[in-house]
Amino acid sequence: MADTTGNTQDIGAQDGPGPQPRKSSWRYIGPGIVVAATGVGAGDLVATLIAGSNFGYTLLWAAVVGCLVKISLAEACGRWHLATGRTLFDGWAGLGRWTTWFFAVYAVIWGFVYGAAAMSSSALPLQALFPDVMDLEYWGIACGLVGLVFVWFNKYAVFEKVMTVLVGVMFVVTVCLAVRVTPNLGDAFAGLLPVLPDEKDSVLNTLGLIGGVGGTITLAAYGYWVNAKGWTNTGWMKVMRLDNRVAYITTGIFVVAMLFVGAELLHSANIAISSGDQGLIQLGDILEDRYGSATGTLFLIGFFATSFTSLIGVWHGVSLMFADFLARQRGERQARADELASGRRERSWTFRAYLLWLTFPPMILLFQDEPFRLIILYGVLGAAFMPFLALTLLWLLNSSRTPREWRNGPLSNGMLTVGGLLFLVLAVKQIWDQPWSEFF
Repeated sequence: MADTTGNTQDIGAQDGPGPQPRKSSWRYIGPGIVVAATGVGAGDLVATLIAGSNFGYTLLWAAVVGCLVKISLAEACGRWHLATGRTLFDGWAGLGRWTTWFFAVYAVIWGFVYGAAAMSSSALPLQALFPDVMDLEYWGIACGLVGLVFVWFNKYAVFEKVMTVLVGVMFVVTVCLAVRVTPNLGDAFAGLLPVLPDEKDSVLNTLGLIGGVGGTITLAAYGYWVNAKGWTNTGWMKVMRLDNRVAYITTGIFVVAMLFVGAELLHSANIAISSGDQGLIQLGDILEDRYGSATGTLFLIGFFATSFTSLIGVWHGVSLMFADFLARQRGERQARADELASGRRERSWTFRAYLLWLTFPPMILLFQDEPFRLIILYGVLGAAFMPFLALTLLWLLNSSRTPREWRNGPLSNGMLTVGGLLFLVLAVKQIWDQPWSEFF
């Protein structure tokens, strides 16, 4: 994204540790690849497929707008970390105790339910590829344990390299599928015009697609990965902005490719798929019937890469955030950017405690129905997080907490405001739709 602060030079603190590149360079990128891989999960692919299936290319523009909104959010997170030398949670804590309570409840409930969802999503393609090996629940446990061991024993540098390889697999699979279904490029370009489908709830469906393009807590984790990479001051600002653009161009390619598949393969044949992860298994069967077993197998490999990158990305990124949260609660005041760059956070007991929380308690949910009230709370907290992120970033980056030269410019303020209002509407809709009468 363009410089959203209005600056044309990287000025500000230049005396921190580490190299001070003056120009952005492709050889530095990394955290952007990680956030793109983590943010695009199986649920995002299904939502995009269903949008393509229901509306053809009509909502292609919405997917593009979604990427632009997320570029702004991630850039704001990275800019806060680099401009202040403080982590995002440290900034949140300065806004009042309510942020602490929100994050604490969110981290506990969201982590418990998401852990089961991530393990189950990673298990589905493995069971489809190897149907006679073991049951879905045990594939899920295996995925959770592999993710735990991998993140526990490896620092950020190794984690980033593995994520990059898996992103390469995702990229090859999604682009190959998009080419395989032979998209109608004329209709695709027409889909870039902002037109709403002529159907009931078209506005909410459109907003949902915009808000669902790689939008999770991993956006907030981006600043933590920026620091873990070793970028700790404003000398890295241009590099971070290039890295962030790469992240959401990559995300955009994934989403557009899957919308092509939905529009050409499902919409044209009037085929409906399920809204959950099972929808991707159905798509694999359709691809196998239409194009042969090799294409079906390739898709399942891409499905696994998509799900497993989200699993290990959350295992690493949200554990970093939780470790920082507890450090702040214990009254630590050291330069947090340097703490993350040193790798000490990844070796802390708090980081590993949250890793265990994401892995073992959720295994209970793999063997039983999901607890009804907990799922409702999970949905409410998940819906509330993105407006919380957008609106607190507006607060932090327009105040004296941020050095003047790195505060928001008009473009960033506009994009964060649009994003905050968008996510607020979606949050109200999701909270309203919860079956509250059955909750009490």
